Amino acid sequence: MIKIENLHKSYKMGNNTLHVLKGIDFKVDQGELVAIMGSSGSGKSTLLNIVGMLDLLDEGQYTLDDVIIKDLDETKAARYRNKFLGFVFQSFNLINYKTALENVSLPLYYQGIKRKERQEIALSYLEKVGLKEWATHLPSELSGGQKQRVAIARAMAARPKVLLADEPTGALDTTTSFEVMDLIQKINEEGKTILVVTHEEDIAKMCKRIVRLKDGVIVEDKNVEQVLASKYV
Repeated sequence: MIKIENLHKSYKMGNNTLHVLKGIDFKVDQGELVAIMGSSGSGKSTLLNIVGMLDLLDEGQYTLDDVIIKDLDETKAARYRNKFLGFVFQSFNLINYKTALENVSLPLYYQGIKRKERQEIALSYLEKVGLKEWATHLPSELSGGQKQRVAIARAMAARPKVLLADEPTGALDTTTSFEVMDLIQKINEEGKTILVVTHEEDIAKMCKRIVRLKDGVIVEDKNVEQVLASKYV
């Protein structure tokens, strides 16, 4: 599903160059639920941005669903994102003046789906995340957990190949964080490929695999069962 080979990424910082990713090799199969962890500056957000086609690699190759992702202008990148990817962010990124239903419908509008069908699909996804009765409410009328559920419904409504979640529980309390991750696990159980960037160990352990970055390289890549077992050795 996702294959990254010898990925390098640097940024110009005045007269200096910051080498953020240093030869990353990374593969995710269909249906995996992977946590990407690392301290600030480790490169985890840069890696997610490249997977999400929000940034370009300097060197290496990125393949998504057997399509080599390269030479993208913004129009082509937007088309590929809409076709392949769904995004969930820490800050929810909902449009404040639109209802939950309208927020979830938005990616379907860009797919050219007619209004009535958009609303039917959006309502079905709000029902999946337990918020059908909140369809006409604005984000200001929702709790943090409800906003994140709307964001997940919006990401899923476009039927992406891969769901990318960047610190999806970062703005939530512990109980709500586990509820949101429980929802993400259920979506994964339906066969969806999901990448979760997080700095929280408890959240990472709710995934199936943990990939740890440090100073731009992968220093650990283990199934969660291996991680948990190693603590008892």
